[in-house]
Amino acid sequence: MLRDDIERYVALYRATGLKFNKQANDLRRFAAFAATRDEEVVRTGTVLDWAAQAPSRAQRVWLLGVVRRFATTMKAEEPRHEIPPAAAFGRARPPRRKPHIFSREELRQLLTAAAALRPAGSLRPLTYATLFALLAATGLRIGEALALKLDDLTPSGLLIREGKFGKSRLVPLHESARDGLRRYVAQRMRRECGHEAFFASYFGTPLSYPTVVWVFLHLVRSLGLHPGPGCPGPRIHDLRHTFAVRSLEQCAAGRAAVERHMLALSTYIGHAHVEDTYWYLEATPMLLADIATAGEALHVGGTP
Repeated sequence: MLRDDIERYVALYRATGLKFNKQANDLRRFAAFAATRDEEVVRTGTVLDWAAQAPSRAQRVWLLGVVRRFATTMKAEEPRHEIPPAAAFGRARPPRRKPHIFSREELRQLLTAAAALRPAGSLRPLTYATLFALLAATGLRIGEALALKLDDLTPSGLLIREGKFGKSRLVPLHESARDGLRRYVAQRMRRECGHEAFFASYFGTPLSYPTVVWVFLHLVRSLGLHPGPGCPGPRIHDLRHTFAVRSLEQCAAGRAAVERHMLALSTYIGHAHVEDTYWYLEATPMLLADIATAGEALHVGGTP
């Protein structure tokens, strides 16, 4: 019963246009946990025991919230569902997590480590090196990169068909990025994969999000960039943050130039509102130096 309710709930959200993949996977894992206790409805104690297994507070808060929203919806038709307390693991909305802005050397180390993955000579190391390089060079969302098809690489750039909220866009590429993708495609086409997904796994299947995240965390931990499970450290999404920050660092001085740059950057990375792009920015020594220079110019009566 619980599994059926979850599938109906997931179908409802997807009917509104949301992908709802992470929430669906988490709810299915909860259903499997509840099944070990022969429970067919949401029980508060079971939710708390299941969510408490997550390695960090932020993850525990997230899992609790996912099941709590499900239980709140389903209780309207099945009163036996229990709604767990929202603040069982602390504030329901944790503060913004400070992103890790990769240095040029850290990116080099990450790509070198990806290219050294085993089995040597297989498609796997080239797949991950190309994928992580693409994320760093374009700021694509990981979901957008994994949804790419072979024919999405066009002479004009990458065609993103699976953007957030179903929006499509064309992402122009630097010639070096285009060459790297072409080299990957040449190797990818030598394998019998049986699908049109751009990135293929060692087994020839399309890459999955959980597997990519696991490989990314394995690499950054092996490089000493991440302290381990349950501790803050680089996330794969931080490659997108890094792209936004490094892009702004290359912007010409002047308020008007920055405004034009931010609008172009927001469009490039697929944000509906430029305000969403500001969320991705993080202070770096170069940006702070530019801000200080602009402040001094304003102070002496110049143009910031």
